Amino acid sequence: MHVHSFTDINPEHLRQDQSKDPVLSRILDWVRAGLRPAWPAVSPLDAETKAFYSQWSKLVNCDGLLPCYNCNGPLASLLPQSSFLSSSRSSVTAAAHSARLNRGDGAGGWSPMVTDREPWLQVDLRNRMEVTAVSTQGRYHSSDWVSSYLLLYSDTGRAWKQYRQEDGVGRFVGNVNSEAVVQHILSPSVRTRFLRLVPLDWNPSGWLGLRLEVYGCAYKSDVADFDGRSSLLYRFNQKSTSTVKDVISLRFKSRQAEGVLLHGEGQRGDYITLELHRGKLALYLNLDDSRSRFSSGRFAVTVGSLLDDQHWHSVLIERFNKHVNLTVDSHTQHFLTKGDGDSLEVDYELSFGGIPLPGKPGTFLRKNFNGCVENLYYNGINIIDLAKRRKPQIYSVGNVTFSCSPPQLVACTFLSSSSSFLSLPLTTPSAVGGFSVRFQFRTWNPDGLLLYTGLSPEPLRLELQISKSRLSLTVHSSGQQKSQVSAGHRVNDGLWHSVSVDTRNLQMTLTLDNEPASTIQLWDKLESRDMFHFGGCPSTKCHNPTLAFQGCMQLIFINSQPVNLSHIQQGMLGNYNQLQFDICNIRDRCLPNLCEHGSSCSQSWTSFSCDCSGTGYTGSTCHTSIYESSCEAYKMIGSSSGYYSIDPDGSGPLGPTLVYCNMTEEKVWTVVNHNSTAPVRVQGSSLHTPHTMTFNYSASPQQLHAIVAGSQQCQQEVVYKCKMSRLFNAKDGSPLSWWLDQGGQRRTYWGGFLPGVQLCSCSLEENCMDMNYFCNCDADTQSWANDTGVLSYKDHLPVSQIVIGDTDRTGSEAIYQMGPLRCYGDKSIWNAASFYQEPSYLHFPSLQAELGLDVSFYFKTSAPSGVFLENLGLSSFIRVELSSPSAVTFSFDVGNGAVVLSVKSPLPLNDRQWHYVRAERSVKDASLQLDQLPLRFLEAEPDRHLRLRLSGQLFVGGTASRQRGFLGCIRALTINSVTFDLEEKAKVTAGVSSGCPGYCSGSSSLCHNRGRCMEKSSGYTCDCSQSAYGGPTCKEEVSVSFDRESSVTYTFQEPFSVMRNRSSQASSVSRESSSRARENMAFSFVTYQSPAMLLTVSTFSQQYITVILATNGTLQIWYHLQVDRNPDVFSPTYSNLADGRLHRIRIHREGKDVYVQTDQDIHRKYTLSSDAELILIRSLTLGKVVRRENFNEEVMQAASKGFIGCLSSVQFNHVAPLKAALLNRGSSLVTIRGPLVQSNCGALADSHTLQDQSATANKEKEQHGSQSQSDLALIAGVVSAVVFIAVCVLAVVTRLLYRQQQAQRSSSMKQKEHRHSVDTAYRAELHLHNSVRDNMKEYYI
Repeated sequence: MHVHSFTDINPEHLRQDQSKDPVLSRILDWVRAGLRPAWPAVSPLDAETKAFYSQWSKLVNCDGLLPCYNCNGPLASLLPQSSFLSSSRSSVTAAAHSARLNRGDGAGGWSPMVTDREPWLQVDLRNRMEVTAVSTQGRYHSSDWVSSYLLLYSDTGRAWKQYRQEDGVGRFVGNVNSEAVVQHILSPSVRTRFLRLVPLDWNPSGWLGLRLEVYGCAYKSDVADFDGRSSLLYRFNQKSTSTVKDVISLRFKSRQAEGVLLHGEGQRGDYITLELHRGKLALYLNLDDSRSRFSSGRFAVTVGSLLDDQHWHSVLIERFNKHVNLTVDSHTQHFLTKGDGDSLEVDYELSFGGIPLPGKPGTFLRKNFNGCVENLYYNGINIIDLAKRRKPQIYSVGNVTFSCSPPQLVACTFLSSSSSFLSLPLTTPSAVGGFSVRFQFRTWNPDGLLLYTGLSPEPLRLELQISKSRLSLTVHSSGQQKSQVSAGHRVNDGLWHSVSVDTRNLQMTLTLDNEPASTIQLWDKLESRDMFHFGGCPSTKCHNPTLAFQGCMQLIFINSQPVNLSHIQQGMLGNYNQLQFDICNIRDRCLPNLCEHGSSCSQSWTSFSCDCSGTGYTGSTCHTSIYESSCEAYKMIGSSSGYYSIDPDGSGPLGPTLVYCNMTEEKVWTVVNHNSTAPVRVQGSSLHTPHTMTFNYSASPQQLHAIVAGSQQCQQEVVYKCKMSRLFNAKDGSPLSWWLDQGGQRRTYWGGFLPGVQLCSCSLEENCMDMNYFCNCDADTQSWANDTGVLSYKDHLPVSQIVIGDTDRTGSEAIYQMGPLRCYGDKSIWNAASFYQEPSYLHFPSLQAELGLDVSFYFKTSAPSGVFLENLGLSSFIRVELSSPSAVTFSFDVGNGAVVLSVKSPLPLNDRQWHYVRAERSVKDASLQLDQLPLRFLEAEPDRHLRLRLSGQLFVGGTASRQRGFLGCIRALTINSVTFDLEEKAKVTAGVSSGCPGYCSGSSSLCHNRGRCMEKSSGYTCDCSQSAYGGPTCKEEVSVSFDRESSVTYTFQEPFSVMRNRSSQASSVSRESSSRARENMAFSFVTYQSPAMLLTVSTFSQQYITVILATNGTLQIWYHLQVDRNPDVFSPTYSNLADGRLHRIRIHREGKDVYVQTDQDIHRKYTLSSDAELILIRSLTLGKVVRRENFNEEVMQAASKGFIGCLSSVQFNHVAPLKAALLNRGSSLVTIRGPLVQSNCGALADSHTLQDQSATANKEKEQHGSQSQSDLALIAGVVSAVVFIAVCVLAVVTRLLYRQQQAQRSSSMKQKEHRHSVDTAYRAELHLHNSVRDNMKEYYI
């Protein structure tokens, strides 16, 4: 297949037609910039963009519609022998020039010496060429081949850069035998003269052998070299120019991190500046904003990173009116310009390479650019070509040359944080005594040794290191004595920093960049008695005080003499280990930023991390919400009424919002308040000047839409009272007042769920005061009327605005009050499908989850195995399956080999009971959760493929091959926070039915507080073993009264830690890693005592967590996770909790983040100093602590006082210690000291709370009733009628139930002799359950 670079297209050919075709004009702009557009992922596309990409596809695919220019010709086969170079050769016939593809002469390819520890093969293409592909073979008819390699490129053969594929992958897959050709297309292509192939792995049963070919075409460009004091001025034909569209493209390579590439400005305040700043490209652009002249701050859009690496980078600026695209290499930023205008007005000239004449209004001083620029186009004009031809439009300032000078600086890379070092001797002693060392470095790591040397007299030694992101110079003398100075603030920012150490004149000075020098006073002259060890220490010479240095160094001087790195590489000077020469192999792992939800990215040399603080999300990339998705979900985990943050779209982009969850009724209500809850009196409004009120809710419109869409039902009460104020015009029925729905559409109904009818509630209930009207207010009486109604058509909710227009007559008046949005039910939780044929499945569109994926669902089955879901791609896949009766497996492949995580349950999973599964995959790790079992967690290796590219359909309940299908029920399937409607899809799919039969499959919560609903053949039971509550439905508080000497200690059978998992596939590229630390604690208490010890968790490694009441009664939570540090302590509330009232505490930790809820208060977040796990948990103690730990004094005081009062419903992760103490008193796991009495304090406190809430509600109802006493008689009549009808209906239903019961008894005596197929058998199993379950006992309350 032919593969073409974007620059295969001849710009001169396109230039002829660009004036006729704007699409070709845009393509030409991209060609000049050397950029290759990728088809955009967003849709739908506008017509112009669609035409652009379609035309581009035609050009590169050579379909004959437009001329096609090939760029895949062989480049290496015709080169002379002198163009091939290698690190060594195993024989004369195995020299570098033998490495031509498909050649069998000589040794049949290149092969290095066996002793060559850093082999490489290099090709000189003689000129800069466009390279589009590389092919490799092994050595002819041998067992020698390269199985993986790196590819480097350079313009000069000295300063190299590593070619990285998509996702930053630098490793190329090579050969598996000696004859097959393996080709890699370079996308994007690279323009270079020199290529170097560095073998990484080869045939373990043979040796290293290589033949290769390079493909591409010639590349020509117009180049200008700027020395930091020069520039090119492009002068306009008129005084100024004004443009609404601009396209500027160029390629550059810079010798410095600062410098202006482009600048222009106008008198009215317009300006455009493109400059390098700290190695990033910043664009300042302003249109017609005179205020910018007088403001010190300028708005800049920044793209790219590490652009001062002396290698070529492409830039394209596209502006149309205020819309701007800034593209640097493959990264594009879209933004809107500042200012009021749409055109850019520039006076006189544009300058390239610097600002030669600063001082105009708005001009700010910056450094000029120092480096090379090629193919510089401004709106189709070749600036460098005009300058080379000395055209009058171009004025040259300073020394601008038209060839790019080779880089003078050559760097080396320290690869390992444990074993890299460079040891150099002192070859030239200083004439004045002492010594001096100077060099430059760049790194991302906050710690690392830069320089070590022994000093004379002994045992003095010098250490220069990066410590906690600062530079630290230490002179160690005998014993523990040392002298130390520091410099810098954040030297691990990836930029080049200059450092020098000088020991002359009885002083040792440390100088960093342009900062003032730091000085250590010396008592005597010091000399170096040893080698200078840069970046680390050889094990025989010294010891690394922290870590070895990982990063780059250049410009090393010892006693003002430069160090030749080439001599070191050739073995002529010094010694080294784990170094790369002639390259600074640094990369920015935060570009692009893979951290989600606005979290910040930080990095080290080998990885990146995300700071999720303040985002409401957790996980390695801040993907997973820390909040539940609904109030229904909070109730299912045992929460009570109160304010909660819910995240209605989970890991989606919306974020959390605060709502009130009312759980006092059978239904769980989500209440969203707005800004105008009080009654509003309206007078003097008309259709021409109406009264308007806009409602701003505590959630955003997008969050409101998600809440409403995810609820079963929503409603909003509108209280509307009127006096001579009509809702509709009696003559023509036109509305005089109305409200706007969530989409801003006008609505004119005032109650119920019939949006197409202009009615009020009284009309729907047929009780309007005047039956000639549909609303009470339309009777237009001088007395107060009421048209209060409940809006329940949820697609229109919530109300966003109300408009009142008929209160401008004498005596006319209206009072309205808009209630909060109230919703109940979570549609996703009980959305289920039953699979009763193995070949059947539900199919959905392919998943779009390249960088992050989370899958969660519940299942129940009696089958031993089956695939829950599967999605395939060309080389990627994802699969979640029941792999055995007791194991769930999550497997995927992103192109690095299959990764498999498996969780095995101690009990069978095919027990016809609901089980929960959650699988997550990010660019950093993957995890699998099954029920309450410990999490399986795998950390991904760095520098591998990241993107999960899926192309086929998503299969749920089966596979594309129709084999290993799942038999059973799946519900609440959510993928990347999108709930899949299984019920609707099942209605049109054979072998699948909507819903799931059984008592435990309904939307009502039969079991509470983490209790599991267990199916029985004639009912259900609640398994409360995972709950801190008891009783038939896990709602009863388990409470115990303590006195001062009482304590309950639960000892863990084995050290409780997160289990780890290893891929069962040899090809797996993920490595085993510990899980993110997490704990969940919940309990209630009543006491008058302070200080008091509530709960203690201790480990065998001297870690502990304690929850105490301080002397003043405030709650304190102590985390001591690092034994060598002080514990973290925080108080979530400053009120006295030793007040004899019931208080509920919930604590959840995720890594460093701790979330605490006290009573009905919102969750509060705290950040620990460490994210360490609890290692080897020993015990959990409630009440007095007998065993003295390494407690702080305040904790020790509380521990000795114990606890007097009542503890209720205590839970730590999956352990309920109070239940274990009451039911397993003889168990070795539970130790009870002192008197312990079972109590009902929790239930009593709850009843008091409910009474208080009921009294408050009744009081509100009374107040509301006093305002509408005139309706009481009517209501009483209606109630009487309803009671009478209900009695009649009850009698009829009783009679029908009696007949049905008789029919069931007669039918139960008939039995089927046999079933015809497995499918029929399983279908029956969906309705019948094993009678053994009837005899199941609850071993926990």
